[in-house]
Amino acid sequence: MFQLFGGERMKQAKVLSSEELKRVIAICSTMQNGKRNRLMLMLSHYAGMRVGEIASLQWADVLDRDLKPKSIFYLKAKNTKAKEARQVHINGKLQKELASYWAQLDRWKKLERPVIQSQKGGHFTPNSMVQAFARVFDAAGIEDASSHSGRRWFITRMAHSGVSPKVIMELAGHKQLTTTQRYIDVTDEQKRNAVEVL
Repeated sequence: MFQLFGGERMKQAKVLSSEELKRVIAICSTMQNGKRNRLMLMLSHYAGMRVGEIASLQWADVLDRDLKPKSIFYLKAKNTKAKEARQVHINGKLQKELASYWAQLDRWKKLERPVIQSQKGGHFTPNSMVQAFARVFDAAGIEDASSHSGRRWFITRMAHSGVSPKVIMELAGHKQLTTTQRYIDVTDEQKRNAVEVL
C-alpha cells in the first residue's frame, strides 16, 4: 500500500499477518535481549504506540501503586507526536507481558527506569529503537516491516473487527479520521470476500 507525501508515493510499513507476528515474537526468544524485544514489539502491536512513545516510557507510567500493570495509563504531552497527553489502553495480554518482564528485572527494577532499556540501562533514542525493530524483523525474515508496522497492525485489526472508527481514532491519538483511515490495510482476500456478499 502506498501513501502520498508531497505528491510522491511512499510505501507504507507492512502490516504483519497473524502467522508473521507469531514468527516475529517467537524469534525474539532466540535473540540477545529477546524478552525486551518481545515487549517492545507487543507495545507497538497491542497498544498501537509510536516508536518515540515506547522509547520514552518509564515503569512509573505503566505500573500502579501495587506495582501491577495499569489497564489505562497516560503518555505525557512531551512524549507524543501531537504534543498532547493521551490515554493508552492496555489489554490483558499486554498487562501479563508487562508484569512478567517487570518480575524478571534485577538491578534495573526501579520505577524511574525506562520500560525498554538500552544495553546501558538508559532510554533508547527513537532512532536507535527503529534500528532495534529492524533487527528483529530482519532476523524473522520479514521484508518491508518497520517500527510503524505494529501501529498499522493495531489500527487495521480493530477496523476489520468492527470497532467504531471514532474509537480507533481516539486510541491511535489521531485528530482526524482521515489520518486513521490511511493506516488501515486491505488485502486481496478481503476484497474478494467483499464482492461475494453482492
